[in-house]
Amino acid sequence: MSAPNRLDSEATQCGEQTLIPGVRPVSLHERLMLRMAQPLAPAKAQKPMTIGLFDEDARNQLSLF
Repeated sequence: MSAPNRLDSEATQCGEQTLIPGVRPVSLHERLMLRMAQPLAPAKAQKPMTIGLFDEDARNQLSLF
């Protein structure tokens, strides 16, 4: 009787995870390159532009008086 094939695994935040045959773990370098390719995101939510031409509340106003 032959010994079963041992599958590769990697440690993640959720615990140890088994990799399917032919798949290798994603390296730190690959993760960093993916993050660098993404567009920058603001540190906190942006305020809505509700003045002048961009004031949607004023556009929805039916009458002035």
